[in-house]
Amino acid sequence: MSSALAIAATSAVLRRLFNEAFNNPSNLNPLSNVTVTALAPDLVQTSQASTPSLQVNLFLHQVTPNAAWRNLGLPVLAADGRTPLRNPPLALDLHYLLTAYGTQNFEAEALLGYALQALHLNPVMTRDDIRTALNALINLNPAPPNDNNALDGSLAKAGLADQVEMLKITPATLGREEVAWLWTALKSDYRPTFPFQVSVVLIQAQYPAQSALPVLQRSISAQPNLVPTGPGLPTLVAASTASGQPPASPTDPVTVTGANLSGMVNVVLNNPRQGTTLTLAATNVSAGSFQFNLSNPLPAANPADVPAGIYQLSAQGTTANLSTTNSLPFVVAPAITNVPLAPITVDAQGNATVNITCAPYLRPGQEASLLIGGQAAPVTPITSATNSLSFSFTALPTSITAVPVRLRVDGVDSLYLDLSKPQPVFAGPTVVVST
Repeated sequence: MSSALAIAATSAVLRRLFNEAFNNPSNLNPLSNVTVTALAPDLVQTSQASTPSLQVNLFLHQVTPNAAWRNLGLPVLAADGRTPLRNPPLALDLHYLLTAYGTQNFEAEALLGYALQALHLNPVMTRDDIRTALNALINLNPAPPNDNNALDGSLAKAGLADQVEMLKITPATLGREEVAWLWTALKSDYRPTFPFQVSVVLIQAQYPAQSALPVLQRSISAQPNLVPTGPGLPTLVAASTASGQPPASPTDPVTVTGANLSGMVNVVLNNPRQGTTLTLAATNVSAGSFQFNLSNPLPAANPADVPAGIYQLSAQGTTANLSTTNSLPFVVAPAITNVPLAPITVDAQGNATVNITCAPYLRPGQEASLLIGGQAAPVTPITSATNSLSFSFTALPTSITAVPVRLRVDGVDSLYLDLSKPQPVFAGPTVVVST
């Protein structure tokens, strides 16, 4: 999700889009030296009065809640009305006015035409477009006029490219009364203007939250009896680990069962949330099963491991037979590779910083939190793949006995059950919290 800078980052991305439309030599635009700003119209009018120039201005005139996301939330506070249970996103629609300023006949109309063409050709701002636009702000030298250099460097860390929803641009319609009221309120003279909307910006604060302890045993079974028999298409039925845990740990060999699998050579893991697809080699292939290990995916990652998260697992045949199987849900769980053996010490307010190492590496854009007992804290933001994580807890309750510790990455918890016992028991790491 995005930080509170997401609104400013959206304006910065749009401003770069218009800069490319006007000031990129490859666009063969007959208008040159066009200034693109994101200011209030009264400030632009003052500037135009003293120094008339070709200018396109982007003005955020209204912010409204997104109706669809607004209705998706669950209760965020416990029954006492104070204890936070989760950090719901603040979903917003941004309403902009695009205004053109010219100094000669037809210049304002031409500016507006090129700007609208840029919006029409880019109805959805891709994640790469957003990253490129925001990263470019860090290295602009000299900086464009009216830029806030101190803020530019922070916008690249707003997380706008990593939110679940991409930015979609749609035209809006304002009646004559709305336009007249709006420009009267702005105390500016009306200029050729186009209203449009950007949806949806998701702002999610990362604060410690309360989380329930894990369920030790689930009594759920299903027997679809749909295992294929005889010749036919390659079909996957189930994926299991040597430990018997539903999720796979980073070091777990995985066995996939099915039918007609003799020609399978590759395992494909697709993570829709991260937008990544990894390929692993299939081993011990037979008609009814094959195996693979969660290491050295292709294309080669740095580090070379499979990120924790929820995947769609499928298999591919040989080059001569490019058959692809059906998909199965597949979960890769994170693992805590070290936990402080000494008690965690909190100050008078219950504040404490906890450092751990994990596997696989955490990538930028992944959501991670550490759960100590029933208290959760988000990870300190990272800028590159790392296995050293830091978490800042507030109001962490003390404990006389050791309490469970879990790492949660993209909604997947580290393994915490021992399934070898007649009744499952908690077998994850624990720690004592003291003052």
